[in-house]
Amino acid sequence: MKIDWSKIRFDGKYKYKKGQCPTLIEPLYSNTKDYKKKIRRLRRAIDERQQIMYAHDRYSLLTIFQALDAAGKDGTIRAVFNGVNPHGVEITSFKRPSDTELEHNFLWRTAVAMPRRGNIGVFNRSYYEEVLVCRVHPELVTKYQKMPGENTRDLDALFESRFEAIRASERYTVDNGTLTLKFFLNLSRDEQRKRFLARIDEADKNWKFSEADVRERTFWDDYQNAFEDMINETGTPYSPWFVVPADDKKNMRLIVASAVLKAMKGMDMCYPEVSKGRRKELARYRKLLEND
Repeated sequence: MKIDWSKIRFDGKYKYKKGQCPTLIEPLYSNTKDYKKKIRRLRRAIDERQQIMYAHDRYSLLTIFQALDAAGKDGTIRAVFNGVNPHGVEITSFKRPSDTELEHNFLWRTAVAMPRRGNIGVFNRSYYEEVLVCRVHPELVTKYQKMPGENTRDLDALFESRFEAIRASERYTVDNGTLTLKFFLNLSRDEQRKRFLARIDEADKNWKFSEADVRERTFWDDYQNAFEDMINETGTPYSPWFVVPADDKKNMRLIVASAVLKAMKGMDMCYPEVSKGRRKELARYRKLLEND
């Protein structure tokens, strides 16, 4: 299974342009059975690396998922991390900010959800909503976010300040041992329409449908512009963006899982060494247990 990372990984070396990356590529699997085999193998390998990371107790991994509705964030998170020890994965979904969260700066609610050392953190949406949804709907800032000078605020300067804060925060996060991977699930407009129709036509998917999703489709171009700026402003070598083709869910999950495993293999981790004295103690305890 070969993936050309140079075409989908953005770390500031090259600019991302909306429409540049495909939403659909050739399948990385031959059939459903082959897909299941490959995703299971990737999950097992991620689980093994997480166990080493937990024992090493120096690093953690943060994965961030951003996308338009119906791109498959929830399903991808389940497919990639379902086989990992549940004690080693911390999943947080960020919805509309609560009243308490609005009383703090925009990074506060994600800062308190950062993964512990040894664990994998998964953010379903994140602080990037503050430069996506708020960029498309600036009234969310002026009306609800209690920013100083709300009636005279220079919004361009505000969002540039937020980009700067995000870059600094992610640098601080990585410097303290939390590797950060960010995934933009790149869904086509036509495929989104098909998935919305499926949510209406299939009874067991009706609960997923929201009228707000349809309203947000009218801002498609605005969101694409916001995603472009987001990737170019915050894609760095220490915290890259992956623009993942999302029209084929199986492909998308294989790519995300492969990126996670590749990053974890690159982390300098190992099981703690056991001293000679400790080995003698273990041998003594073993003998006690054998004679019990």
